[in-house]
Amino acid sequence: MESFARKNDSAVSSCLWVGTGLGMVIILSLNLPNSDDLRQSEPVMVSPSGTVLTLKGAVLTFACLDCMGTLTHQPYEVWRDPYSADDGDKTRKRKLVMQSPSSSQDMGDHQFAVICSEKQAKVFSLPSQTCLYVHNITETSFLLRADVVTLCNSVCLACFCANGHIMTLSLPSLRPLLDINYLPVTDMRIARTFCFTNEGQALYLSSPTEIQRLTYSQEMCDNLQDMLGDLFTPVETPEAQNRGFLKGLFGGSGQAFDREELFGEATAGKASRSLAQHIPGSGGIEGVRGAAGGVIGDLTRARIALDERGQKLGELDERTASMMASAEAFSKHAHEVMLKYKDKKWYQF
Repeated sequence: MESFARKNDSAVSSCLWVGTGLGMVIILSLNLPNSDDLRQSEPVMVSPSGTVLTLKGAVLTFACLDCMGTLTHQPYEVWRDPYSADDGDKTRKRKLVMQSPSSSQDMGDHQFAVICSEKQAKVFSLPSQTCLYVHNITETSFLLRADVVTLCNSVCLACFCANGHIMTLSLPSLRPLLDINYLPVTDMRIARTFCFTNEGQALYLSSPTEIQRLTYSQEMCDNLQDMLGDLFTPVETPEAQNRGFLKGLFGGSGQAFDREELFGEATAGKASRSLAQHIPGSGGIEGVRGAAGGVIGDLTRARIALDERGQKLGELDERTASMMASAEAFSKHAHEVMLKYKDKKWYQF
C-alpha cells in the first residue's frame, strides 16, 4: 500500500507490509519505474526499510486509514488488452491509478495503520510509528478471520473468533461495538472459508455446495426482504377462448373427442345383440410393451447372471491352479528335506 516506510519520510511511497506468524510486521520499500517504457526494461527494486512492528499472535490483516479515518484503498493498475482492434492504430497503455495523495501535506502529515493478529489489534500513527490504540481481543482463544470493512458510512474491524464469537471494533479508536456468540467452529470448512464483506455481511461454506450468508447490521436486516429475489413470477392460467363456428369449420387445430362420447350408448343408443362389441383388453399396446419390456429385462438379468457365473468359475479355476502349484511346491520341498535328513542319526541333528 501507499504509506510511510520510515519515521523520517516526508511523502508516501509504495510499500509491502509483511506479517509473520510470530507477530512481527516488516515494511519493505518498493521502487517502481515511473514511465511505462522503463517498466518493461528496469526491474522493481525492493529494499528493507528497517521498520519492525510487533504484536501478540500471528498477523492476519493490514489496513491503512487517512487522517480523517477513511479507508485508503490500494493503488491498482488498469489493464487493457494491447492486442485489441477496437481503437484501430491507437496504442492502448496501462495506467497506474493512485487512490492516496502523493504528498504528506494532503494527508495531514500522518496516516493510521491498522494491524490485527490472532490475539490483539493495534493502530499506529505514521510516519511517527507511534502506537495510538491497543485492544486485546481474546486471551483464551484466537481469531480465525479479521477484515477491515465499511459499515454505515464508517469503517470498522470485524473479527471472527474460534469460540464462535463475532466482534466488531471501531476505527481508529478500537472501541468494542459488538460481541455476540454466533457459531462455535466445529468444522474446519467454516474456519477456512469465513470472510467479512462490506455493509455488515459475512459468508462461509456450510457444505461443499452451500453458501451461508449472515448479517450483523440492523439496517441490512431491515432491508433484507427488499433484496431477496424470486426464481419466477407466478401468473394465473388464462381461460380458454371461445371457439367460433366458422373457425372450427374452415380451419384451426384438431379437437380431441372421447370415443364414448361419439359412439357410446349415451349418444347412439344401445347396440343390437347381433353387432360386434368392442371389449378393451387389460393392457392394450401399453400392456404388450410392458410385457415385452419385462421379457427383455428377464433376459438381460439372465445374461448378467451367466456372465457373473462364468467370471466366478474362471476365478475358481485360477484359485484351483494356484492351490495345485502350491501343493506341488510343498511336496517338492518336503521330499528334499526327507532326502537331506534320511541317513542322519538323532544325535546328529
